[in-house]
Amino acid sequence: MKLLQLLMSFATLGMLAGCAQNVTKYDYTALREANPRSILIVPVVNKTTQVEAADTFLATLASPIAEKGYYVFPINMVKHSMEDDGLGDADMVANAPAQRLAGLFGADAVLYAEVNHWEASYALISTTTTVSIRYVLKSGKSGATLWDNNVTITYSPQASGGNPIAALIADAIIAAIERAHPSYIPLANQANAVAFLDQNKGLLNGPYSTKEH
Repeated sequence: MKLLQLLMSFATLGMLAGCAQNVTKYDYTALREANPRSILIVPVVNKTTQVEAADTFLATLASPIAEKGYYVFPINMVKHSMEDDGLGDADMVANAPAQRLAGLFGADAVLYAEVNHWEASYALISTTTTVSIRYVLKSGKSGATLWDNNVTITYSPQASGGNPIAALIADAIIAAIERAHPSYIPLANQANAVAFLDQNKGLLNGPYSTKEH
C-alpha cells in the first residue's frame, strides 16, 4: 500500500496522531547538499520494555523509504552483516560513527531510529496504544545530521452510536481485544507515513522518486 493511501485509510478509522503540528518548514539545506541516493537502515534502538518492539518496527521501515525514491539496503542482510562485524547490539550501532557504518556497505546516508514508546495502557473500559519513534538521517561522508523527526501515534478504539449500555459493553470488549493484541504494526506504519510525508518536516523525495523533490 502506498504511503499516502495508508495515511488516509488510518484517518478514516479514527487514528489520532499525537505529534504536534510544526508550522515552520524544516531546513533541508544539508539534505539537499548531500543529495543521498542510497540509505542504510541500521538496527533500531529500543527504549521500551517490549522486547519485540525494535525488530517489529525495523521491518516496517524499508518499504516507505524506498517509496520516497531512495535505494534501501536489504534489512536482513544489513543486520546479519553487522552482527558478523561485531555490531550486533543496536545501542552500539547507534553510537558508531555514520561514516563507519556507511563504509561497510557503500551507503550515502544512514538512518537511525529509536522506539521510545511501544505500549498499550488499559484503564477501566478503554485501551490506549501508543507508538513513539525518533528518526535521524546522517551523512555517510561527514556524519552530519541531514534530517530528523519525532512522531507519536496513539489509538484508543471505541464503539459509536446505539444504546449507551450496549456501547459500554462494546467498548469493554473492544478495549480487551486491543489490550490482548495491540495495533503496534498499523501504528508503526502510520508513524512512518506521518514522519516521511509531513508537508513541513517529511523526508524529501529521493533521486528515484517519480514525484518532484
